[in-house]
Amino acid sequence: MRLRVEFTTEPFDLDEAPGHAVVAREVIQGADLDSVDVGPFGNTAEGGADAVIAAVDTLLRRSLEAGATRVSLQVNVIAEDGK
Repeated sequence: MRLRVEFTTEPFDLDEAPGHAVVAREVIQGADLDSVDVGPFGNTAEGGADAVIAAVDTLLRRSLEAGATRVSLQVNVIAEDGK
């Protein structure tokens, strides 16, 4: 099974990326995922179910420890290639 996760962390800071956002970006970019797209207002990553779930677990734990007061995420099952 393949999954796509979309997430944001709060609180926002328009002047510079807060520590919790930097941590979340580092976690997702360092995970064993097939594609990662990070942006100032939202982030998306795709990969196998185990890899995405492990990345989400680490992302939640580390970004909350780094000061996030809210983490919004959505996980979707995506079609395998050719299906």
